[in-house]
Amino acid sequence: MKFQNEKKLLKIIKYTPSIFIILISIIILSLQFIEKNNSIEKEKIKIYQDFTTKNKIIIKQRVNEIYDYIIREKNLTTIQLKKSLKNELDNAYNIAKSIYKNNPSLAKEELKKLILEAIRPIRFNNDRGYFFIYEKTGKNLLLPYNPELEGKDFINHKDSKGTLIIQDMIELLSKKDETYYKWFWFNPLNPDKMREKIGLVRNFEPFDWFIGTGEYVEDFEKEIQEKVLRNIREFRYGKNGYIFVISYDSIYLSHIRKNFIGKKAIENNDTVKIQKVIQDIIDIAKKGEGYYSYVQNKKPDNDQSIKKISFVKGLNDWNWLIGTGYYEDDTNEQIKKRIEELDENFKNSARQIIKYSVILIILLLLCSIYFSKILQRKFEMYKKEINQHLKENNKQQNLIAYQSKMAAMGEMIGNIAHQWRQPLSTITTTATGLKLQKEMDILDEEFLLKGLEGINNSAQYLSQTIDDFRNFFKSDNKMETFSLKIAIKKTLSLLDVQFRNKDIKIIQILEEIKLKNYENQLIQVIINLLNNAKDEFERGNITHEKLILISCYKENSKIIIQIQDNAGGIPEEIISRVFEPYFTTKHQSQGTGIGLFMSNEIITKNMNGNIEVKNCEFNYEGKKYIGALFEITLFLNNN
Repeated sequence: MKFQNEKKLLKIIKYTPSIFIILISIIILSLQFIEKNNSIEKEKIKIYQDFTTKNKIIIKQRVNEIYDYIIREKNLTTIQLKKSLKNELDNAYNIAKSIYKNNPSLAKEELKKLILEAIRPIRFNNDRGYFFIYEKTGKNLLLPYNPELEGKDFINHKDSKGTLIIQDMIELLSKKDETYYKWFWFNPLNPDKMREKIGLVRNFEPFDWFIGTGEYVEDFEKEIQEKVLRNIREFRYGKNGYIFVISYDSIYLSHIRKNFIGKKAIENNDTVKIQKVIQDIIDIAKKGEGYYSYVQNKKPDNDQSIKKISFVKGLNDWNWLIGTGYYEDDTNEQIKKRIEELDENFKNSARQIIKYSVILIILLLLCSIYFSKILQRKFEMYKKEINQHLKENNKQQNLIAYQSKMAAMGEMIGNIAHQWRQPLSTITTTATGLKLQKEMDILDEEFLLKGLEGINNSAQYLSQTIDDFRNFFKSDNKMETFSLKIAIKKTLSLLDVQFRNKDIKIIQILEEIKLKNYENQLIQVIINLLNNAKDEFERGNITHEKLILISCYKENSKIIIQIQDNAGGIPEEIISRVFEPYFTTKHQSQGTGIGLFMSNEIITKNMNGNIEVKNCEFNYEGKKYIGALFEITLFLNNN
């Protein structure tokens, strides 16, 4: 017999896949055509962005190539200049040395004069280079461009930076015979202020002199700059690509239009708002490098007004701006071609999509009908299996409950035996003693009364024990109000003897709490947890003091019961499985694996609570221990 919901479910299995496939196919085709309206514009934007990104990278690379070329030329020329200074100084030194060696008969003063006059007229580097000679005292002996200063004491002379030049040279030459040195001096060709100079000085031992020469940085840099600018002006790429160079005072140094060179950029350009543009890119260059967009009225090859994007970089040592750019209209043709390709591709792909979609829909519908029938049969078979499984599961649950009950009864019988052993022993011992004294005719009344009193007390204890165990085994399963503290103490009294025999100390921290729940079921759970702890002590070969801490307290609308031992804890790889049915770490003869499972079932399904376990450390009397902590939480808000 099929129920109404089952019939609906079978119809869903049968027809839903087909309907779903048709709807999905229609949605996909609709989305394809809707996407067509957006794809061309998106592709246009993407082409523009790609072209912009690509060209920004290209113009940056070209500027960096020119910048690196300039730096290489500058550094190489510095090296060549130093070599030139070295060669020229070696020649002057050799002349002085030769005169000294070849004229041993001349007086010292005559030799000095002969050497000075021999070196005085020597010039090099387009007559800019000359030689100077000083005594180590700081007295100048030779200064061709300022002969009026010869004979003056320069020991305390400072350049524009405040450096004691001659003292520095003497100090350096005291450590080695020859050294390069940078300082500031008046350039004879431009004597308005001191200019940076690179020089080379060398000791001349015979007279305790030093000979030197040098070149002004600005002079040889001008030659480098002219050479570099000539090469840059010849550099071209693409149809309209070129490198422009502008000085920080807005003078064109290089441009594709030769008539711009040497003129003010703000006066010789066809860019919109030229004054602002030039100032902006100079500011960018002074800070380092960057991109800049502006409108140019005319391209080099036509009269169109077009947007241009440039990349500029500053060469602060020379106060130069180096830049290049590209024109935005160069993307138009590429965009147009790409859009035409997109249109054609979309038409072809649309035809193909429709064709294959129709075929696919038909195939999917056929497959859907076929598989829905299979699912229908499988569903009916699965339904039968579920019913069979439910029957078997009910049997299994009943068996588990029965096994748990039998295990609890077995534990209780063992506890009864432990509890009764001592009082029975007391009764038999007392009775035997009374009988023996009676037979020996030495029984006095006082001993008789004490013996009978002892037998009566032991019998009363046995009677109380029977009541305690009978209460535990009561079959009625009614919820009642009870004291949690008393219930826990009842539980501990049932287990007292065997725990004392095992040297297990139980520490109680109990609050007086009243609750309405199933007392016997809670006692069964606590017994299971305590027996588990006892078994762990026996299996673990514990050498330290064996402790079990049991506590209870109320927190807001819930009651917490904690049972913790110091048996070393539960291995982390199995702690998550301890509440599974039939899972046990004990030998098969020692445990069934249902104690913790049934405890979890009782707490979660019968007592409106939950039970958790974890390993944790605790301190007791100054010692640190580790063990398992079981925590029972009972919720009160639903009671």
